[in-house]
Amino acid sequence: MRLKLLCITFLFSVNFYSQIDPVLLKRTSKDSTKQALNMDAVYNRPFLNIGKTPIAVGGYLEANWQRLSTDGVSEGHQFQARRLTIFMSSAISKRVKFLSEIEFEEGGKEIAIEFASVDVEFNPLVNFRGGIIMNPIGAFNQNHDGPKWEFTDRPISATQMLPSTFSNAGAGLFGKKYSNNWMIGYEAYFSGSFDNSIIENTENKTFLPAAKNNPERFEEINSGTPLFTGKIAIRNSKIGELGLSYMGGVFNKYQDDGVIIDEKRRVDVFAIDFNTTLPKVKTFITGEWAWIKVDVPKTYGQQFGNKQFGGFMDVVQPILKKNILGWENAVLNIACRVEYVDWNVGTFKETGGNIGEDIWSIMPALSFRPTSQTVFRLNYRFQKQTDILGNPPATTAGFNIGISTYF
Repeated sequence: MRLKLLCITFLFSVNFYSQIDPVLLKRTSKDSTKQALNMDAVYNRPFLNIGKTPIAVGGYLEANWQRLSTDGVSEGHQFQARRLTIFMSSAISKRVKFLSEIEFEEGGKEIAIEFASVDVEFNPLVNFRGGIIMNPIGAFNQNHDGPKWEFTDRPISATQMLPSTFSNAGAGLFGKKYSNNWMIGYEAYFSGSFDNSIIENTENKTFLPAAKNNPERFEEINSGTPLFTGKIAIRNSKIGELGLSYMGGVFNKYQDDGVIIDEKRRVDVFAIDFNTTLPKVKTFITGEWAWIKVDVPKTYGQQFGNKQFGGFMDVVQPILKKNILGWENAVLNIACRVEYVDWNVGTFKETGGNIGEDIWSIMPALSFRPTSQTVFRLNYRFQKQTDILGNPPATTAGFNIGISTYF
């Protein structure tokens, strides 16, 4: 109910500001293809400043058509309004600012506050952040805006193994330091955590994204122990960026009214991410890989894996950059994404045979950017998924055509 009231308030404010003389509206442009630390992604967006007020608004839209088939069976043509995201920010005072991100998914079927934080700068190396934060595990969880990517689908490893976009109520510190061609940044937060749903869910497997279905995680921690997420990233302007991150904590309710009812069970995630742009040819390469370890009770079946592994890599090559149909510096790209996820790393106790439950996919793409803030995307997906018993994989193939743009 409170979220609905917030959305109504935002819509009212948009209507109010729509009465302002357009001369007072000033666009703060951002290049969505420009390289920066991934931790800067929440602010590295185009905003519309309203007159002399400290308030700025913005957002992005993602929509697409797709036709996919699995083993020859298809649901036909599908049009999808995947998400509409609204940004609101304010410079409250000197070195104090606020930013929020509200996302409407599937035509408004799901509404979520993905980010709502107050940042206070004490020093470039010491900044406080508190509110609803995006846990900095890997790169995609923070740097997920549709217009920044050449693919209509988000990476499988980021959304079906890791729980992107994963946000929690929490607080912590972050900072950056620059020196010539180098920059280094860090983030460290304590926040809300996972719960028993990661091993008790309709997927009938260890599935971290199931925790997102629990709205109470913004009000209470199931285990009573906060989740820690930390990341360190280093970038060289000529080489690229490397990020190392960790997220972990107790997820189960191990005591009730002071009575111990179970042992503490942990979930731990390690991730590495990298991105670079090759000189001269301007080839952009980005990737993210993660390892997950979950303390699954011994009474659970072997379909609940205690180890998971997966990741993706994108390669984007500009092939044409010129004035096209009046758009200056329009860019045509070819791209390809390869991805892999194993939800159950290990072997069966009885036979020693490999446990299945894995997926791999390759997705060639063609994208057109009339400006850096808007992208038209044509993708073809070829994917094979194996069940837990290692039966012949199910093959999925088909096309996606979509558009994503900031506004």
